Amino acid sequence: MKLEALADGGAVARAGAAFIAGEARAAVAARGRFTVALSGGRTPWVMLRALAGMADVPWGSVHVFQVDERIAPAGDADRNLTHLAESLLDRAPLGAAQMHAMPVEFPDVAVAAARYGATLRELAGSPPVLDLVHLGLGPDGHTASLVPGDPVLDVADADVAVTGVYQGRRRMTLTYPAIDRARRILWLVTGGEKAAMLARLRQADPGIPAGRVRQENALVLADRGAAGA
Repeated sequence: MKLEALADGGAVARAGAAFIAGEARAAVAARGRFTVALSGGRTPWVMLRALAGMADVPWGSVHVFQVDERIAPAGDADRNLTHLAESLLDRAPLGAAQMHAMPVEFPDVAVAAARYGATLRELAGSPPVLDLVHLGLGPDGHTASLVPGDPVLDVADADVAVTGVYQGRRRMTLTYPAIDRARRILWLVTGGEKAAMLARLRQADPGIPAGRVRQENALVLADRGAAGA
């Protein structure tokens, strides 16, 4: 795992956008397609607005997936997709067939999770290998919707699963197997309240969910508050 400590959240967002753009160009040159799974958060939305304005991204060959999503109605402010649309989909030349939203509005969310797993296999291979997974880090050590104490942490036979209630919502999330197969993992971590958990992440501490994510080929972009000393 490589850590880059930057001045502030804006610098983290810009560096993240540049990194994703570079990975997109490399993936399309090597394999003809770039598959990326995105998480939510304030700094990531800034990053995606910057990415949307980059002309050198091979947008016609990009496929966007979600790392996780709250089970909530379409357009709800809690939905990552709502902000993803505002930050990226409404700004970049991406067709509807290139955005693969988690189907959290489907009545049977377990069936919906299985269907999303099938979509991953269709576009990223069987088992699916995403080119890049973008992750955040919570003050409680969670990442994606892999949250402390939830049975989803132990799912090893599916790439997509559904959590219990966490902060008022059930969620759909990529599991460790899907995340760990990614060619690159990009962490964005900002804010002094994340410093203790970032230190544990860097130690691969299995006592927090984030610490169980594979660290090879991972880059952490952090601001000074999160990076600490």
